[in-house]
Amino acid sequence: MEIRNQSRNVLKGYNLLLYFAGSMIMYEPNEECIVDFWQQGIIKKLPVSSSNPNFLLAAAQLRNACGDKEQCLNELRNDYNRLFSGNQGLLAPPYSSFYHEVPEGVKKRTVSEFYESYGWASKFKNKVSDDHIGIELLFLTILVEKYIALDDPVCLVEFRNEIRRFIKTHLLTWIREWAGKVQGQADSLSYKGIATLIVACIEDIYSLCDNNQRAPVNSQFLKN
Repeated sequence: MEIRNQSRNVLKGYNLLLYFAGSMIMYEPNEECIVDFWQQGIIKKLPVSSSNPNFLLAAAQLRNACGDKEQCLNELRNDYNRLFSGNQGLLAPPYSSFYHEVPEGVKKRTVSEFYESYGWASKFKNKVSDDHIGIELLFLTILVEKYIALDDPVCLVEFRNEIRRFIKTHLLTWIREWAGKVQGQADSLSYKGIATLIVACIEDIYSLCDNNQRAPVNSQFLKN
């Protein structure tokens, strides 16, 4: 039971990080996010820790970002509009379809089909494409929340498989390439860190849900 509670707490921590990171890609940054995430110390006190090199890099990048509030906000807004906002000429398009090439004659399994299999529809359905990174991350957090609420051992095993299937099919196929574009094109250390954090959280959740390597939760994922 203690191990199960630790696992739940760790996954809740990753969900918080994904909410933060996803919102920074979905919405143009404002002064409030600078105050909430950086100046109040939330970024410096991440809810989980990890030995994943991507997580360590992301933590370092984020902690060294946003020294001056006004300058940071200007850099974030500039990067947001150059990298993610609009439909053409984006330097790091946040849509999985940009990175997927399906061979002729092969039926593409869309992320929308995965959503529909759970009876879920994005509230941004007619405004933001289902393959936007913010929508995919939101759905991942919903899967994690559903998993955390379960108690039946058999259901837990199956749901871990489902989380991994979603990550493998609809996130790991493109997210590292996207993050590489952000690293190469972003002017702000903040967005470099956010992109790396997204990759790290996805990788760590994928690892934590591996039924073939179930073991007591490693203390490296816990923060006091």
